[in-house]
Amino acid sequence: MRIVNPTTGRTYLEKRRRRFDEPGQPRALTFSCYRRLPFLAREPVREWFRDALQAARAEFDFQIWAYVLMPEHLHLLVYPAAHPERMAKFLQALKEPVARKVIAHLKQNAPDWLPLQAVREGKRLRHRVWQPGGGYDRNITTAAGLRAEIDYIHFNPVKRGLAAKAEDWQWSSARWFVGIRPVKVEMDNMVLTELARDGDLTTVMKRKRIGEIIQ
Repeated sequence: MRIVNPTTGRTYLEKRRRRFDEPGQPRALTFSCYRRLPFLAREPVREWFRDALQAARAEFDFQIWAYVLMPEHLHLLVYPAAHPERMAKFLQALKEPVARKVIAHLKQNAPDWLPLQAVREGKRLRHRVWQPGGGYDRNITTAAGLRAEIDYIHFNPVKRGLAAKAEDWQWSSARWFVGIRPVKVEMDNMVLTELARDGDLTTVMKRKRIGEIIQ
């Protein structure tokens, strides 16, 4: 889709990321706020995101294995179990409620921000909260890859100088992993079992065995 920025007149094509919907594989997701605007630096927006995440995980029966909210982007490790084809709808259910609330809040309280978010799609003028496109989306297949991904997610605030230790950052699953309670978002315990493994994840091994039986 060709999109026009009404402020600059520049046009660009919205990228569509190819996703690999393999059952039994956790997915490492990253998506950003539009033009890297720091919407997620505001506590109400973080809470709106948490509420949308809890609703989406319940609706689609997805597990949440790790996450971190940064001021202008987020990382999320999701286990879609046997229904990876629902990922696009899960993301829609996650992003859209947050976007609606952010835009409504800005219209009422900070309208000067709206031109920064404006894009024209054909004859329609929209205000974006999320960067268009699928963002980063990677399948995780091994326990080593899972550990590396979770460490990367948790280290983000430390790398940026926002926290001295990963568990000091309130909006991160690092606190859950070190046993701090209560936390903003509870993780699903299955991730602990998979982290303790060597080699392929249990969920991936099951899919491999099913494939061998069928062959």
